[in-house]
Amino acid sequence: MTREMKSTGGSPFDTLTLSGLSKKQCGLLRAPTATRPAIRVVEERGVRAVVKDFSTGRFLFRNTAGRFLVWRESRAYRRLADLDGIPRLYRVIDGLAMVLEEVPGKSLEELEDTGAVPEAFFDALEKLVARVHERGVAHCDLKRAPNTLVGEDGRPYIIDWAASISFREFAWFPANRIYRRFLRDDQMAVIKMKLRHVPAAVTREEKIRYRYRGPMERRVRTIRDRLRRALKRIA
Repeated sequence: MTREMKSTGGSPFDTLTLSGLSKKQCGLLRAPTATRPAIRVVEERGVRAVVKDFSTGRFLFRNTAGRFLVWRESRAYRRLADLDGIPRLYRVIDGLAMVLEEVPGKSLEELEDTGAVPEAFFDALEKLVARVHERGVAHCDLKRAPNTLVGEDGRPYIIDWAASISFREFAWFPANRIYRRFLRDDQMAVIKMKLRHVPAAVTREEKIRYRYRGPMERRVRTIRDRLRRALKRIA
């Protein structure tokens, strides 16, 4: 999908149905289980998209947790709509599947052993994360290398917003402390990536921030980790 099509809102997937997914499928990134969605690659009129599909799960799961997770993640994509570096949400199908823009490129995990990621990429990634935070969203799982892509255009893209949270959900005290911790986690994840790929570019201040663990910090991290595990277990 070109940037031009993205900006005009046109989509070849407007008539895609759950029953038609198997016919349009041209790849399977993850097979479904009783409690995890299938991740499919579909093609329509020469355009490819990624589909997170809960429709094949058990009846009770797909119509409770499945619908809830699709609603939450699609809401994050809508909050980040038109932000360069975030795949476009084409549509939600019957509340059970999300059709997302496929981003050509490789994940940072695939590039860990090549040393082929330049410092400028991480500068752009830091700016992208800052823009995401300005929209009131924290990714919460950015430390996982597969969630950051190096596009064929050399730019950063962030995928998989299943564990993301919004400021509105955590605006009240003391939950707002947890939200701020998740924002910091996103920032620390970028420093972690830099330490792995371009360690010479990491400043002394960044190293201190990355390693700091105060008493309050440890308590907030414990709550944060439990929340993250709960979200990722079913996503």
